[in-house]
Amino acid sequence: MKKIMLLTLISALLIANGCGKSDNTNENQHTNHENMQQGENHEGMHHETNQSQDIATQTVWKFSKETPKSNEMVELTIQINDKDGKPVKDFDIQHEKLMHLIVVSKDLSYFDHLHPEYKGDGLFTISLNFPAGGEYKLYADYVPKGTSKVVKNHTVTVGGEKAQTTPLKPDENLTKAVEGKEITLSFDELKAGTDVTLNFNIKDQKTGRPITNLQPYLGAVGHVVIISKDIEEYLHVHPMDEKAKGPDAKFMTKFPKSGIYKIWGQFQHEGKVITVPFVVKVS
Repeated sequence: MKKIMLLTLISALLIANGCGKSDNTNENQHTNHENMQQGENHEGMHHETNQSQDIATQTVWKFSKETPKSNEMVELTIQINDKDGKPVKDFDIQHEKLMHLIVVSKDLSYFDHLHPEYKGDGLFTISLNFPAGGEYKLYADYVPKGTSKVVKNHTVTVGGEKAQTTPLKPDENLTKAVEGKEITLSFDELKAGTDVTLNFNIKDQKTGRPITNLQPYLGAVGHVVIISKDIEEYLHVHPMDEKAKGPDAKFMTKFPKSGIYKIWGQFQHEGKVITVPFVVKVS
């Protein structure tokens, strides 16, 4: 009888210990699975970080004059180097050009969209003529071959008489008459961090008839550049339907933060480029 009770007690202890090991094993498997997932995510993030470092570029901006003056031609060179300081030699064409250069005055009253000439070995050159003295910001927009788009900016102070500035305020009327065209900008809610569709409707100013024969401008129905009032945010937006011919040209974008922005839409009709500006407030 004592032997039977002893055997029963031993068996119970073995079963209890076995169950405990089973529970611990399951918990360890669960923990290892979570750690493995975290490790995979970390590895993925690390890979993306390395990829970003691989495409990092540096720009060296140099004017032919130490202080450019208004209404005087000045040569600008933009040298594109990789993170190690070696020239980036190859670039992808984006909308028919290797580089888009946007020039704006600090108050955003002046705007120009230019295309520097590529000389090889990462060197771009262009001649500039600033209309007045004051501060300007330049945005170089390019794509090193096989990578994503890069935007670099540079601020320059120009000598000479300064133009009178006016505070930037949102437009009350989003219909503008430019170069014989009546252009109306419409959109849904302008909210930071949310996709928004900007629609430019283009009509003949005299007849009011819709224009349906817009010509491609740099390979598309149009281009839109958007810059924040503080000139810190820059967006270069391409159309949703590049082959559209009017009267509507639609662009989708996302404003990075709330505030006042100036929008320039650029289109081509009968061989002439039309630039139309709008000022909006983003909540």
